[in-house]
Amino acid sequence: MASSTGQWYPPEWPDRIRALANGELTPAVPRKAATVLLLREGTEGTDVYMLRRRTSMAFAGGAYAYPGGSVDPRDDDRHVDWAGPSLSTWAGRLGVGEAEAQAIVCAAVRETFEEAGVLLAGPTADSVVGDVSGEDWEADRAALVERELSFAEFLARRGLVLRSDLLGVWARWITPEFEQRRYDTWFFVAALPAGQRTRNASTEADRTVWIRPAEAAGGYDRGELTMMPPTITTLRQLEPFGSPAEALAASADRDLTPVLARARLADGELVLSWPGHDEFTKHIALKAPENGSTA
Repeated sequence: MASSTGQWYPPEWPDRIRALANGELTPAVPRKAATVLLLREGTEGTDVYMLRRRTSMAFAGGAYAYPGGSVDPRDDDRHVDWAGPSLSTWAGRLGVGEAEAQAIVCAAVRETFEEAGVLLAGPTADSVVGDVSGEDWEADRAALVERELSFAEFLARRGLVLRSDLLGVWARWITPEFEQRRYDTWFFVAALPAGQRTRNASTEADRTVWIRPAEAAGGYDRGELTMMPPTITTLRQLEPFGSPAEALAASADRDLTPVLARARLADGELVLSWPGHDEFTKHIALKAPENGSTA
């Protein structure tokens, strides 16, 4: 469900927050994930590619988001031909080991191909593939989605180099401890490569759109577009940048301290907050149970 703005707010959260506070809920271990804000030069500035998750989805159904998903265990299982910053550089930037850094960056590139039909790879370290919407590419994309083919195998078979230099890491958000499905997600920015085009290749989305960040944020503020806190936050952060190149350059200095929601009981209500992001703070009145207690 959404609030008076478009903030995604599942109705089961208050009960789960109380159960966590009472020691009755064991937080799920968050799965590593990556998502990509694809950018392009629009007629009035920078556009970002967004998809709307189907309402039938168990997590964030009906919410607008970016292409992305969980790390595949095989994303770090073998050497991947790599262009751009070294794995050790990426490991330092992401705050993880080298194998995990490869998995996270591979997940970002793989999920962008799986969900948007855009591939950040090329035959050489300074080139990018062109149109990847043909039948043979679609067969490979479907095999990746079904996990019949690992991303490393796909790149090797195609003779492609992963272009990690086309990505800039932007933020890191961790799903709250009281959420049933938890993700530790790195958000990246990338420009749409010349000659490629997006398409709704995801079975999880019922609509896709290229939209100016300010326009999307306005839809959220009016309660017309539902979004999770990291989505609307990254949109607002993108608004000042006049081009994808400016956003990519700015990513080098982004603070990657993880953002994790907190919940506490105070004066008969639940207070839900995201440190450093006051706009998402919610005060939820607790219904008194039959014994009259509000705990």
